[in-house]
Amino acid sequence: MRYRRLRDRIVETLLLVAGLVAVFTTLAIVAVLLYESMAFFAHVSIVEFMTGTMWTPLFADAHYGILPLVAGTLTTTLVALLVAVPLGITIAIYLSEFAPHRVRETVKPILELLGAVPTVVYGYFALTMVTPALRVLMPELPGFNMLSAGLVIGLMIVPYVSSLSEDAMRAVPRYMREGSYAMGATRLQTALRVVVPGAFSGLAAAFILGISRAVGETMVVAIAAGMQPNFTFDPREPAATITAYIVQVSLGDLPHGSIGYQSIFAAGLVLVLMTLVFNVVGFFLTRRFREAY
Repeated sequence: MRYRRLRDRIVETLLLVAGLVAVFTTLAIVAVLLYESMAFFAHVSIVEFMTGTMWTPLFADAHYGILPLVAGTLTTTLVALLVAVPLGITIAIYLSEFAPHRVRETVKPILELLGAVPTVVYGYFALTMVTPALRVLMPELPGFNMLSAGLVIGLMIVPYVSSLSEDAMRAVPRYMREGSYAMGATRLQTALRVVVPGAFSGLAAAFILGISRAVGETMVVAIAAGMQPNFTFDPREPAATITAYIVQVSLGDLPHGSIGYQSIFAAGLVLVLMTLVFNVVGFFLTRRFREAY
């Protein structure tokens, strides 16, 4: 008994330390972003930064409007979600409600393995396979564009969405399904009208994780989208995202402390705030529609 209590106490302490390390790491990242961003905003007006439509901090005629990078980030994220959400939910419904046990235990690990593929591989797949395929349908499509990058990001985050959604659906109590069947509903009607609404809070969490994953994706957009900061929401156009710009500047060509170097921290702060907004919205959605069984 004494040994068991000691073991439980050690495990609780290790979990507490792991949680504190994660919290302090997050706080340290935010503190660095705020400190370096303050140095940037000492030279650049916040109004110009938030409303400007040109982003050329590395040129002689520098402009510091973040809107082109925000537009590129939101456009690629929207394209990715249009692929990942319906495909991920469909896969989750099949695995949760229709697939035999052996198929589920085989397909799900394979899906999760797709999430471990390096993103640079997805980037070259978008550039060399998806873009030429899209140009068959749209001959005027440029070699670098947000459409192919967004489509591939959507495929990349399908495992996250489908795996979490399937877990949420399987957590719906069995008696709810049996009650639906007792009322004469089919398996498809039960899945769509009972299981999916009952798992909404878990599905919302999967959507938010997918959004955060798409917003923070770097290599796919850096390789396939063109890294040209154009203020456009047309997915057929080349553009740059916030993460792609950070990669471009972080190659080491700029001197430490220059305005161009400090601009990556201001851009990173915007990225953190965007992710925070998505997570806060997801938190309130899960609280609003949470089902207690």
